[in-house]
Amino acid sequence: MRLEVKAVSIKDNWDDDLLANDGDDEDTQADKYLTFVLNEEEFGIEIRYVTEIIGIQKITGVPDMPDYIKGVINLRGKVIPAMDVRLRFGMEERSYDDRTCVVVICVEEQSVGLIVDRVSEVLDIPQGDIEPPPGGEIGEGRFNQGLGKVNGQVKILLNAGQLLFGMGQGDKW
Repeated sequence: MRLEVKAVSIKDNWDDDLLANDGDDEDTQADKYLTFVLNEEEFGIEIRYVTEIIGIQKITGVPDMPDYIKGVINLRGKVIPAMDVRLRFGMEERSYDDRTCVVVICVEEQSVGLIVDRVSEVLDIPQGDIEPPPGGEIGEGRFNQGLGKVNGQVKILLNAGQLLFGMGQGDKW
């Protein structure tokens, strides 16, 4: 399934039950992951952290930031950092194209735009189908929440908090 991306606010356009903010977030969003592609590998992040998906846009560079922080974007008047997840994981940089997306997430009241190759779909991955992360893999294993098994495939599930705040020595935000 291919998703069309046009400055979509998830909270405005997706199933109200999926993203209802009535105190039952843990129940309605449990086991749901937004999946995306980096370097032909499938990754997932808990949908409860995702607020919006937009196409790539102008990024204003900010000096003295880690390489993976490409700069900031203006999201309807709110300036948020833009993180190239490929670079965060030590992957090779690539040019952005019409399928490149910015997945806006919010963790502990900090919004960040995650630049990904393309967005795939929202999947239900029950806890019983998630294996613990192996050590020493993607991003030294510190970003992995687990490995989700879906229809004979494996999705690398990311820990949103570690992705944003689990910076290495010498990193700045």
